Amino acid sequence: AYPAVDRVLGGGLVPGSLLLLGGEPGVGKSTLLLQYAADFARRHGKVLYVSGEESPAQLRLRAERLGAISEDLYVSGETAVGAIRAQIETGAPVLAVVDSIQTVRHEGLGGLPGSVAQVQAATGEFLRAAKETGTSIFLVGHLTKSGVLAGPKVLEHMVDTVLYLEGERRYPYRLLKATKNRFGSTEELAVLTMGENGLVEVVNPSAVFLDERAAGEAGTVVYAGMEGTQPLLLELQALVVASGYGTPRRLVTGLDANRVALVLAVLERRCGFSLAAQDVYLSLAGGLRMNEPAADLAVAVAVVAGLRDRVVPEGTAIFGEIGLAGEGRPVRAGDRRVAEAARLGFKRAVVPRGDYRNLPPGFTVIPVRTVKEALGVVFSAAAGPEEREG
Repeated sequence: AYPAVDRVLGGGLVPGSLLLLGGEPGVGKSTLLLQYAADFARRHGKVLYVSGEESPAQLRLRAERLGAISEDLYVSGETAVGAIRAQIETGAPVLAVVDSIQTVRHEGLGGLPGSVAQVQAATGEFLRAAKETGTSIFLVGHLTKSGVLAGPKVLEHMVDTVLYLEGERRYPYRLLKATKNRFGSTEELAVLTMGENGLVEVVNPSAVFLDERAAGEAGTVVYAGMEGTQPLLLELQALVVASGYGTPRRLVTGLDANRVALVLAVLERRCGFSLAAQDVYLSLAGGLRMNEPAADLAVAVAVVAGLRDRVVPEGTAIFGEIGLAGEGRPVRAGDRRVAEAARLGFKRAVVPRGDYRNLPPGFTVIPVRTVKEALGVVFSAAAGPEEREG
């Protein structure tokens, strides 16, 4: 996981920086940082890991299981901010990890650890310690049920870098990405998988996500998405059934429910499909979340395929935004999406009109003006006269 974290950081840690890693409880934040701390210690020297959630003995057991053992990795069970800062100043580690900011307490304030005042004051102390000593400090923060970091919003403004570790706990895959980075790009992404030996980077994520794809089944399409600078080919599944109640259900997993509602409205109004008496279930396989508008066209095709019990031709990838008039709109990095589809053996892509250059040999791009035209192209035997072949 060490190269993956460094890449997301924009090339590695900057001395004296204060970083925040957020994520839901149980997603693997402590596992990731313990692995990273051990690797960092082997490469660069002394690292201090402060654990307020596990005792040093418990942390040792986890480190042995993960193979995260190093002579230069020191562990502390201290929870007082002043004592932790003293350990950083006297020990002079290159990196310090505080797991988590919600468990430490500032001695000069009242209230329980994790309260707004405590979190803000503790973060301020760690910020001063990082700038004065040159030690890089990683803070771990938990997410609330609403998906935001627990504590004051100013916490994210105080730190230099904010990383998020995302993923469904029932799936092994995790996404690591930066939402703020004063020293590098926020466009990098790392796909990790959780196993017995901790988190390991997935070298070819698109192939992994499509490995168990239900090819040849009605209502499934391959969506060419982008997460940061990483193109990802993912399976999108739709199930459309007659509603047994007065109000039809709309259950969406892994996609923006508001965008899905917009697409369903366009299908009804612009394409003449009746969905008012149908339950619609949509799921992005693999447990990932993709909220970009480029999924609109794939959603439309999947829903119609599920409604009409049709199979999308094998070897077809789909992406594109849909407007309220039913028109297709180009999206960013279309050429990279096409290149990823070609690399994985796909033969054609149905996309909005745009500039697609340097097409791979044998690969066909089919530009469409509207969602209605896209549906006709996907479910017809011939692709039509507007194909462009590389």
